[in-house]
Amino acid sequence: MPTVYDIPANVMIRRLATDLKGRDEVDAPEWALYVKTGVHKERAPDDPDWWYTRCASILRKIYLKGPIGTEKLRIAYGGRKRRGTKPNRFHRGSGAVVRTAVQQLERAGFITKRGSKGREMTAVGTSYMDKVSASLKQELTKAIPELERYS
Repeated sequence: MPTVYDIPANVMIRRLATDLKGRDEVDAPEWALYVKTGVHKERAPDDPDWWYTRCASILRKIYLKGPIGTEKLRIAYGGRKRRGTKPNRFHRGSGAVVRTAVQQLERAGFITKRGSKGREMTAVGTSYMDKVSASLKQELTKAIPELERYS
């Protein structure tokens, strides 16, 4: 059975984002239209559905690297801040974005806390991710028949 490891990240995240958009538990907060995703960014995201993409990306990261905490996720979504004539420095991503997304995914039943280690996937979340990756693998092998040799 194909897993998340078998699907390219961009394809998997796009599909998860469309699936999460239809769920009631995962919903963009009202401040999501105006907020930057970190101090290293100059503007807010252009994509109006960026919240679902970020939730899907966080869900994939927890599947692959879990248990993982919010600070590690902030580091993963951070970047270089341009500081004018001073050298660029790394800054972490927004904590409110990561925390709110993780709390929504936890409310949906996909992830759960594991003590002080961080969040990890539940059985429901793992089966959901595996079902999505299996359907994506079928679609990809229909579109690109050469992929069947590599599975």
